Amino acid sequence: MGVRSSIENAKVWQLGLPSPSWWIAAGGVLALFGVGVAADGSFSAWARSAPRAIVSVMAEITSAGESGWVLYPSLALSVLAGLATLLARRKLVRLVFVEQARLFAFIFVCIGLTSLVSTLAKVAIGRGRPVDIDAPGPFVFAPDLGDWADQSFPSGHATTAFALATVLSMLSLRWRWPAFGAAALVGLSRVVLGMHYPSDVLGGAALGIVGACAIRNGFAQRKLVFEGQPNGRIALRPFSALRRYLSLKRRGGARVSL
Repeated sequence: MGVRSSIENAKVWQLGLPSPSWWIAAGGVLALFGVGVAADGSFSAWARSAPRAIVSVMAEITSAGESGWVLYPSLALSVLAGLATLLARRKLVRLVFVEQARLFAFIFVCIGLTSLVSTLAKVAIGRGRPVDIDAPGPFVFAPDLGDWADQSFPSGHATTAFALATVLSMLSLRWRWPAFGAAALVGLSRVVLGMHYPSDVLGGAALGIVGACAIRNGFAQRKLVFEGQPNGRIALRPFSALRRYLSLKRRGGARVSL
């Protein structure tokens, strides 16, 4: 029994891809990253020569990759839901708020932690940005804590956008393609605006996706929001308290008031 339990716990730490799919996916990501590195200079120069109208649109799109607009609301909602558990008189209502607090906490941790890792990596790697006219090329690195121009890899906007897309696809598969499509547009905007090279965006995307999956796995280990399945997959835990509350509300109304 103990051996079986330890095996299932180990499976939970996978990214949700059975072997050999995991290795195929990893190989594909590495190959794509290699192509991005090889095309950094030429693609960046081509993208920055886009017409003014496209640049204007990309300037609007790029703000969607800022982590603050996700971090602050998710933190506030998690705290408010947590406080609401102290005010709710009925056990079922308290459980509803507990579920919501954990969900918003998960979103906050995913975006916040991946953004933090991205920021630390930027400083440590010190890659020059394409927009810096004094930069000698895409393959020169000069770690500098205080110089924004030397903090290109990985793209923080791409990290946030792809971490959020991953979170949304975990919560509902119907959001997978729209979310990742939007994240790709954010990544492209960073190249068009001269803020990042293609490989910066690919590196940020990989960090966002892998980071969100790793955090999900940590939550699943503790049966928070997610849980591991016997086949090694990780599934979203049903919001059973919320479902029961809504069901009772439809049938009885006032019996499940705060």
